[in-house]
Amino acid sequence: MGIVVLGAVFVDIKGYPLSAYIPGGRNAGRVDQVHGGVSRNIAEDIANVELRPTFVSLVDNTGIGTDVIDKLNNHKVNTDYILRTPDGLGTWLAVFDNDGEVCAAISKRPDTSPLTELLEEKGDEIFKDCDSISLELDLEKETVKQVLRYAKKYGKKVFSAVSNMSIAMERRDFLQQIDCFVCNQQEAGLLFSDDYQDKTPAEMQAILADNVASANIPSMVVTMGGAGAVYASASGESGFVPAKKVHVIDTTGAGDAFFAGVAIGLTYGKSLPDSCEIGSRLAASVICTLDNVCPRFLPGEFGLDVPVRD
Repeated sequence: MGIVVLGAVFVDIKGYPLSAYIPGGRNAGRVDQVHGGVSRNIAEDIANVELRPTFVSLVDNTGIGTDVIDKLNNHKVNTDYILRTPDGLGTWLAVFDNDGEVCAAISKRPDTSPLTELLEEKGDEIFKDCDSISLELDLEKETVKQVLRYAKKYGKKVFSAVSNMSIAMERRDFLQQIDCFVCNQQEAGLLFSDDYQDKTPAEMQAILADNVASANIPSMVVTMGGAGAVYASASGESGFVPAKKVHVIDTTGAGDAFFAGVAIGLTYGKSLPDSCEIGSRLAASVICTLDNVCPRFLPGEFGLDVPVRD
């Protein structure tokens, strides 16, 4: 099963200005449509490191849903547990400025509740032999509970990302059962009821170390955009990983690729600092392209002793 990834699929509709972006005004530009969603991107990122993840998710009954499954199959993602339902796809609409940063976005979430029934029927089959579990914390609450029960039953590590922190806050108490939680600086502020936007990496590292210890979170990573990322664990370890310096074209998917790198590293024997370094490399490979996911790598490029399977 490799790493089992659970989460939603979105269609990303992205607008780019052809000249200087005018906030609140009419902007001539181009519009691209790509497959997206935090967990869908993560599954493809993991597959692009020549690992073989299993994606547990949903798509709709349209041709777009078929295209999503076909693309994942082409990247050697196991799609056996992707359901097809009428409201199985979400939509993310975003406008980018001239620096490749999102300046406005709105999203429509899919209905992920059918995953609860899927896990009731096939949870043992999915999780028994997996290498680890990655999930979106803002899935249906009962779905998250099920995943954590299976993780405990089979002794699997769980790593969590987030696509909507407002929803994820309702599952905040689950963080004590998650081996590593990854979010960005703004999301960390929501999680800990504070404003961290102007904090330096050194300040953020100290804050995170204190918060992780007091909240009894096993480990947590906070990404800080171009400044890099900080990490801390309940055992007292903390540190900073600077971002790679590359030309930024589109930041979409960079956080997902970072998370994929952290999950890959922690699954296959790397320390938290080394796993964050893998995440930083994958994120850098995404932001210098127009795609939402990283290009192809071999596990050995990250010091991973994992056989490449067909």
